[in-house]
Amino acid sequence: MDTIKMFQEHMRKNRYDAYIIPTSDYHNSEYISDHFKAIKFLTGFTGSAGTLVITKKNAYLWVDGRYYIQASKQIVGQSIEIMRQGEAGVPSVIEFLADFLEDGNRLAFDGRILNTQFILELKSKISENVQLITNIDLVKFIWDKRPPMPFSILFRLDTFFSGKDFKEKLSNIRDIMKQDKINTYIIGSLEDQAWLYNLRGNDVKHTPVFLAFTIITDNDVVLFIDQNKIDIDVQKYLDENGIIVKPYFDIYDHVKSFRQRKILMDFNSINYQIYSNLYFGRNQTINRPNPTSLMKAIKNEKEIHNIKEAHIKDGLAFTKFMYFVKNSYKNKTEMTELSLTKYLDDLRKQTKGFVDISFDTICAFKEHGAMMHYTANEKTDAAINRPGFLLIDSGGHYLEGTTDITRTLALGRLDDLRKMHFTTVLKSVIALSTSVFLRGTTGQNLDVLARAPIWKQLLDYKSGTGHGVGYLLSVHEGPNYFRYNSKDSTAIEAGMVTTNEPGIYLENKYGIRIENELLCVDAGNSRFGDFLKFETLTIAPIDLDAVDINLLTNDEKEWLNEYHKNVYDVLSPLVTPEEREWLAKYTRMI
Repeated sequence: MDTIKMFQEHMRKNRYDAYIIPTSDYHNSEYISDHFKAIKFLTGFTGSAGTLVITKKNAYLWVDGRYYIQASKQIVGQSIEIMRQGEAGVPSVIEFLADFLEDGNRLAFDGRILNTQFILELKSKISENVQLITNIDLVKFIWDKRPPMPFSILFRLDTFFSGKDFKEKLSNIRDIMKQDKINTYIIGSLEDQAWLYNLRGNDVKHTPVFLAFTIITDNDVVLFIDQNKIDIDVQKYLDENGIIVKPYFDIYDHVKSFRQRKILMDFNSINYQIYSNLYFGRNQTINRPNPTSLMKAIKNEKEIHNIKEAHIKDGLAFTKFMYFVKNSYKNKTEMTELSLTKYLDDLRKQTKGFVDISFDTICAFKEHGAMMHYTANEKTDAAINRPGFLLIDSGGHYLEGTTDITRTLALGRLDDLRKMHFTTVLKSVIALSTSVFLRGTTGQNLDVLARAPIWKQLLDYKSGTGHGVGYLLSVHEGPNYFRYNSKDSTAIEAGMVTTNEPGIYLENKYGIRIENELLCVDAGNSRFGDFLKFETLTIAPIDLDAVDINLLTNDEKEWLNEYHKNVYDVLSPLVTPEEREWLAKYTRMI
């Protein structure tokens, strides 16, 4: 009996008509530890986003545009219907359940892994006569060898790197609470808590966070965490800052005692079990994005200085990698996706201040590049011995910050169509990089600048153009991003770091993506208002072998020449003579 059928058997025993499983943990994190990867266990799908709905007879997996191709390959042969969210005629999870559930039906889920916003919206759409069973983890009954809850020892991030200490951050938060007469603030987001405390962990692979909840009041700060993760040094630090520590799971009983509280929480990151445990007769909840999220997104001067240093280190590692790949292909040296992944990861590990890679490296040759988040394994590992595109999306965590870079390398001769597509993506990168905009402009507004050259080819990419990047935190962090079809969008502000990564993906052929990180900076002001622009942080060559110079305007050529001049000026003193000669060629004026 396969896992879905086993699961449905338990549903029938408990008289559940439908069960919801998101790709999430108790904090609505994007990246999760193995303990929470129930969708992978049940279906084999390994993407970072997806929602599985299982009924008594069927199963449905919702995935976004990044994972259309991957999902179709990973669950082939299973009786699971792929729901391509965002496509015409495909209902959302909530729309599906509202149509499917009938009076008297029983809908079950683990309220700790579904966020409050989702459940409240769901309840508003389904019949009041549908019974919700909100506290059942049905997966545990069939997952015999489920990985344990994650465990890692916390470590401190000195203010030399963070730029602000805990007490200053806490004071800023309490100022906001006082303005709105809020006496209690519950934080579920792992990145926000790690930022607040200037602490890091390793509870999530390649994301240096730790599982915890925080409650801030006028007088106290309570940290709910597995106390075994706290060593003597961190305990002393917590004591010095007056932080009360309680067991991780005590949060659920703790909130039951709240009375006459005005409670601030972000319904998108607070799980439904916490919310439902509140006593609503004498408490008021305020649903608002975490104020810490915006504070964290706007990097301070020290962080910005450090991040620039991180990009020099990271750019050096990637440039050495690009040199190796180009020469290895020319010399017909054996290479595969996995061997190159290891080579690049090792280059970063040799760098001073390196903490970890910031996500599993994407090294995708030819048609594998069309899967936006492809990761090579022993079954799919492709030999790189033919002409084509090699797409590498990778990054590192350093004490000085987090990086995310994508380059698509041309190996062998390219036909005119491939060069045209590559140059179109480059034009998209330049369009966003050179934009100047009024303060208050959102990422939703700016996204179309990057898409315009690609849209002119009647092509599109099923993802956002860019995402915020944390400081030694998650490589994907809001609230800033570039996405034209978002429901809500934050204004891009000076100090925010956001990726710029348009692409063209042709199934079973190739994928092209070029990605730089952008720092938003002041551009000046006039009687029309304050203006902002971007400074490119990423320092590594863009492969000129794939560029059709005739398709670039003079302004685009000027941008590319200035960018490559900076790459050469910064990196040439740091490489070997052989690498320097090669670098001069790949950063030459065009």
